[in-house]
Amino acid sequence: MGGGGGGKAEKARRSPARVRLWVARASTVLLWTCVVHLAAYHELWAPGVLTMWPGCLTQPHVVRHPSEEVAAAAGGRREAVRALALPPKRIYKNNGYLMVSCNGGLNQMRAAICDMVTIARYLNVTLIVPELDKTSFWADPSDFQDIFDVDYFIASLRDEVRILRQLPPRLKRRVEMGFLRSMPPISWSDISYYHHQILPLIRKYKVLHLNRTDARLANNGLPMEIQKLRCRVNYNGLRFTPEIEKLGRRLVQALRRNGPFVVLHLRYEMDMLAFSGCTHGCSNEEVEELTKMRYAYPWWKEKVIDSDAKRKDGLCPLTPEETALVLQALGIDRNYQIYIAAGEIYGGQRRMAALTSAYPNVVRKETLLPSDLSLFQNHSSQMAALDYMVSLESDIFIPTYDGNMAKVVEGHRRYLGFKKTVQLDRKLIVELVDQYRNGTLSWPDFSSAVKASHTSRMGEPSRRQAIPDKPKEEDYFYANPHECLHQPDDLSVL
Repeated sequence: MGGGGGGKAEKARRSPARVRLWVARASTVLLWTCVVHLAAYHELWAPGVLTMWPGCLTQPHVVRHPSEEVAAAAGGRREAVRALALPPKRIYKNNGYLMVSCNGGLNQMRAAICDMVTIARYLNVTLIVPELDKTSFWADPSDFQDIFDVDYFIASLRDEVRILRQLPPRLKRRVEMGFLRSMPPISWSDISYYHHQILPLIRKYKVLHLNRTDARLANNGLPMEIQKLRCRVNYNGLRFTPEIEKLGRRLVQALRRNGPFVVLHLRYEMDMLAFSGCTHGCSNEEVEELTKMRYAYPWWKEKVIDSDAKRKDGLCPLTPEETALVLQALGIDRNYQIYIAAGEIYGGQRRMAALTSAYPNVVRKETLLPSDLSLFQNHSSQMAALDYMVSLESDIFIPTYDGNMAKVVEGHRRYLGFKKTVQLDRKLIVELVDQYRNGTLSWPDFSSAVKASHTSRMGEPSRRQAIPDKPKEEDYFYANPHECLHQPDDLSVL
């Protein structure tokens, strides 16, 4: 009995230890169960607690973007980092998935991306990162992430719309098998068109592909929240890759070291002249070459073009020779740097001679940083992104044609504080130039007329002009998004 009593006593002594061990193990399991559940919902509650546990979770509420400012400091190197707190995700019932293929050049696609994000938001669908145009005249193979900071794009807009890099696996396999409804939306449509015509298709097919995106959302007549979201995407959600931003800032720094600079968006490349049919100042051989090119592209619908009539109507880009006269007439200091934001000028130095004679400090990105552009060669959209950054920072921006870059940069400069942008009246200018060249108008009178006609065309605050049923003729939203700008109180809506 003594042996039995001792065994019971031993068990009694060991029981508290076993209980403590069991409690410790149960507590550990319970703790990690809580951690797992919190991890699943950390964006809704208690994110600060979880992010204090190194290696446990990433920090989805902060996007870190290394700047180019890496300075040497005592005892090591110090990297300046821009960290942005992100808003919580918007929770909504997903109606399906929207795929989009943008068409055109960089700035036409940029505006389209803003529209597609806005449309996805108000249809309560998930947007797949847009596909960029690789089949246009420029044949740029760049993907979205080669030009824009895709992680920031997705994260910064998550309080409005869900954006994914690609479709979920099951739907992706269906698309790869050819089960995809694809269509172009109607141009200049209001949001009700997307609610009544596009949303039912998304609900029916689960995935819808919009294969054209240029000018598919109206300029006017949209709710204020839609217009403001378009601006938010354009000016906050879309930023270039760190590599493009770094080189763009270096270009601006190189220009600033030599004083003020004007960005001249000299739209006088071969494709522009072939497409528009504008051949003023070209040789017979050049006219023939441009005409052949126009007929070689079937999607350029206009084939027979009267160049002289089009020029007199102000529908042609100014020539380099006309541009030189305009800059002098406006009083642009000849010592200013003139940065050419454009591709290769048609006719080369022969056509640029008048401009370089009047302004000896004509520069391009290729001359400012020749050894740094190798990675961007043959990528026209990436090169255009560099021009875009320099254009925003210039003292004066002067486009010689009202294409997509001219309009989008104009609007962005308004957003940055109505920075001076000269909107040239080409119809009047060619009339004055012809009078000056034929001797019926003196230089003082020519200069005075050019200055007087442009005093209210410098990118100052104004309202867009809406033209009912003629959206192509009215002011473009992205050239003057007045709903998003700080306007003087006395401006009236036209």
